[in-house]
Amino acid sequence: MKYKHAAGFTLVELLVVIAIIGVMVAMMIPAIQASREVGRRAQCQLNLGQIMLAVQNYENAYEVLPAGVINPDGPIKSEPIGLHQGWLIQMLPYLDYDTAFRQIDFSASVYSPPNAPVRELSPPVFICPSEPTDTLGRSNYAGCHHDVEAPIAADNRGVLFLNSQIRRHDISDGASHTIFVGEKLNDPDDLGWMSGTRATLRNTGSPLNRFTDPSAPPAPQPVTWVGGFASAHVGGAHIGFGDSSVRFIADDIDGTLWQRLGNRADGQLIQFPPEAN
Repeated sequence: MKYKHAAGFTLVELLVVIAIIGVMVAMMIPAIQASREVGRRAQCQLNLGQIMLAVQNYENAYEVLPAGVINPDGPIKSEPIGLHQGWLIQMLPYLDYDTAFRQIDFSASVYSPPNAPVRELSPPVFICPSEPTDTLGRSNYAGCHHDVEAPIAADNRGVLFLNSQIRRHDISDGASHTIFVGEKLNDPDDLGWMSGTRATLRNTGSPLNRFTDPSAPPAPQPVTWVGGFASAHVGGAHIGFGDSSVRFIADDIDGTLWQRLGNRADGQLIQFPPEAN
């Protein structure tokens, strides 16, 4: 009796198939990662849009923008000493965090023990999902305090600064041509989302995305140094303007134009930059 051998793969054929599958998976991984980043970038834009809406609702209620930071004196130093009540605190009631807002002791520093429970919160709306570092108790979004690198003080030319009370008529360049809020990267010395220091305020004095490695910030820098906007996204960052629009601005934007966007009233004509793809 003759026996027929069952058809099957040889070892060589099996290895070839495995190699082909491996190559295909390797080719798919970048596409999958890119797809995930698209989703993260969309969520980041949504977060900033919610914050801009909260700013608008605050303004509608009080007819003035929130102070960038409330403190008895200035300039502001990025160290855990002082009242340092930042503008994001005032956004809480407009972001569905009324309970947290009511538990804040406004007579005390944001670094004081009574404010620790709220300070340690991490509202998801304050976090960019592309941020590569630990973001607990921090924010990836900062208000624009100035158009040059200078300490946070009462004479800044942005819209959110020391004890500021900016109204619409103070923004003579037009709200749609003035940066209100933009993305920032966290660094190891970040003082948290309640702190009205460089933790929640930045300027357009530095090029966009100049420092993109939060683990290696420029050093040494004085405690009055603030720094610019930056993101974990490739090619640019989300920026919120005074008309509540959110645009993805390319990090190769002209430096002079970038500075002008941070000044609420320089009287210069502005050709709005195209959005990055």
